[in-house]
Amino acid sequence: MVFITSQSISAEINRQQLMSKEIATEQGKISSGHKLNQASDNPQDWVQISLVGRQQSLTTAWQSNLTFADSRSTKASANLNDINTLMTKVTDLLVTSTSTSQGSPGREAVAQQLEGIRQTINDLLNQTDYQGQPVFDDTNTVNVPVGAGLSIEAVGTRQSIADNAVGTRSLDQVLSDAITAVRSGTDADRSAALADTRTALDHVIVAQSLQGVRAQRIEDMGNRLTDNSLALTERRSTLEDTDLTETITKLQQKLTTLEAAQQAFARINRQTLFDLIS
Repeated sequence: MVFITSQSISAEINRQQLMSKEIATEQGKISSGHKLNQASDNPQDWVQISLVGRQQSLTTAWQSNLTFADSRSTKASANLNDINTLMTKVTDLLVTSTSTSQGSPGREAVAQQLEGIRQTINDLLNQTDYQGQPVFDDTNTVNVPVGAGLSIEAVGTRQSIADNAVGTRSLDQVLSDAITAVRSGTDADRSAALADTRTALDHVIVAQSLQGVRAQRIEDMGNRLTDNSLALTERRSTLEDTDLTETITKLQQKLTTLEAAQQAFARINRQTLFDLIS
């Protein structure tokens, strides 16, 4: 004889309710795309996801800093290239001045062009962007944080470019002396000015090379951060994202089991006392 008690009926109802809850959980995983919706689902993975998320936030901040550094480096490189072009123009003008006579309109025209170049170079060295940020740092370089305990130099200082271009003389002083040599100097003065200008041009080329090294380091660091970001995304996806094939299979199994249990429970409840007598 089979005995059905209120206790066994209650147990079966609780079992089916638990299965319904599990089915809803699996459906939630499919709809949200996340297999963990609360810490109790898997405490260990939940902690790891939190740690990965924190690292992703830091990486995003570092990438933003690096983008800023790259924009500064690009602008500094452009300005140095312009200064190089202008200094090359100065050497050409000094050569031209040797073929014109003292006090002639041609000689004065060269001097005025040199004055314009001097002012333009000064503007390029002291230029600021739309946010008021100087293209070149003043006195000391400003390092940009791009990692844990790691910072990077985006640009050189204005002084490293402008000062000590020829001995202790600044780039501006070299240009000033060249203008004076064109207007009132001797042939020897102009020859000396030409030699100094070429030395100053070499100084600018060295500054360009150093800026190229900074730009390369920024690019390399960007590649590293990108690789790290992709690795973190992949790790988080492994911990957090729903495996649709596995979850759908589990869901179908649970639905089939629940349906069978409900049908069996319904049949037993319809049976009479005589149906239960063996």
